[in-house]
Amino acid sequence: MLFNSAQFLFLFLPVVLCVLFLLGRLHAHTLALAWLSAASLVFYSWDAPYRLLPLILSSIAFNFVVGRLLLRSQSRAILALGIGGDLLLLGYFKYARLMIETFDWATGLTVPIPSIELPIGISFFTFTQIAFLVDAYRGEADEYGALHYALFVSFFPHLIAGPIYHHREIMPQLRLEDFRFDISRLAYGLTWFALGLGKKVIFADSLSQYATPLFNAAAGGRQLSMSDSWIAVSSFTLQLYYDFSGYSDMAIGLALIIGVRLPLNFDSPYKARSLIEFWRRWHMTLSRFLRDYLYIPLGGNRKGPVRRYMNLLITMLLGGLWHGAAWTFVLWGGIHGLGLIVNHAWHRIARACGWRIADPIALVLTLVFVMLAWVPFRAESASVTFSMWKSMLGFHDFVPAEPMQPAQAGMAVAAITALLAVALLAPNTQQLLSYPRVIVGAFRQKVRLAPTPFWAVTAGIVFGISVSLIITQRPTEFLYFRF
Repeated sequence: MLFNSAQFLFLFLPVVLCVLFLLGRLHAHTLALAWLSAASLVFYSWDAPYRLLPLILSSIAFNFVVGRLLLRSQSRAILALGIGGDLLLLGYFKYARLMIETFDWATGLTVPIPSIELPIGISFFTFTQIAFLVDAYRGEADEYGALHYALFVSFFPHLIAGPIYHHREIMPQLRLEDFRFDISRLAYGLTWFALGLGKKVIFADSLSQYATPLFNAAAGGRQLSMSDSWIAVSSFTLQLYYDFSGYSDMAIGLALIIGVRLPLNFDSPYKARSLIEFWRRWHMTLSRFLRDYLYIPLGGNRKGPVRRYMNLLITMLLGGLWHGAAWTFVLWGGIHGLGLIVNHAWHRIARACGWRIADPIALVLTLVFVMLAWVPFRAESASVTFSMWKSMLGFHDFVPAEPMQPAQAGMAVAAITALLAVALLAPNTQQLLSYPRVIVGAFRQKVRLAPTPFWAVTAGIVFGISVSLIITQRPTEFLYFRF
């Protein structure tokens, strides 16, 4: 089920909230947890219940049992069993096809490739549970009941595409929240949701009409002109941002309506003045996971600069592979890994020599690097990636046909310019709505969050425009659904 669908907006969400608030008013906390868990499972398995429901239930049950054992024994063998089981599940559904294709290519054999459909959200709920197991092994997790744990994993606002949260951020809130109706909380959450919905429906989907045909043309073997290739990559750069950032805003808004505060996932990443800063702003919960559960266990920066750079490269390569079962994602991760190594080395040299790059130049250099790196992230293959890069750098001497007409190209440039200006110059959602940056302990604050009248009215207008587009057009999936 999609957040940007009529069935979610006008059927699923109203029913879930009405029953939840009724149970909260009756002080039926356990029933409210059970209702919300059941609703989350229905949300997840809506399109394929016989395939998706057993998958997530078995994953939840397996990790709950392993987590309880780890809380009592801190056994390395049990931790290995738990993480191994999670990675085996993820590996089968997400990477079996890639491994077989790579084996066939390397050996010249023809091993039949099984037909495996990637379950939505499997990377997100798997990583969330791996983090819980590691924390349980470290003695940093508390023991919770099965119902709390099931809701922690399946909580529908975050389930499909994140954020990847920690148990210490969410579990205490589920334990203390009474789920009663609160008008200010409803208004605040709906404002977040409406602004996120606008990012997706109005901004991201409008950019897809330029990015998708051009990338498809390149995948079909057509060489793009320099201008068209930059339009394609610029459109996708902004489409991906507004699509995923919009989803994260919607997730935060939905959770706020219920009474749960989710961690932030975006902090205006295209305003970054270095690649290091970019990864502190882009997909923040994934960056945190990779840092805490991969980079630091590998040794982090504790064993000298060479080892630190190797750890960075390994982390980003695996982070790229997490995004998708294709070598183009590994290439994307490797580019960012090498970019981070250069960035860290430059910082060391610049500090020693007293050098400094002006902020506007640093911002442009960072943004151009990120855009070039988005090409393998979006392209169908390595050959398409290199063809796009050659077009962007003007290395294609002859372009047989222009896939984009001048009028359409002008509209694309206007849209890209306007939305890039918003991304670079406008305050982000958490700045506009004064959302706390630190979630741990935030639920204990007695301050009631509510939107200003201006943003409440603005969100209402944005919601109306978005709904009119949803009714007249077929809802589109979020880009991170396939990860």
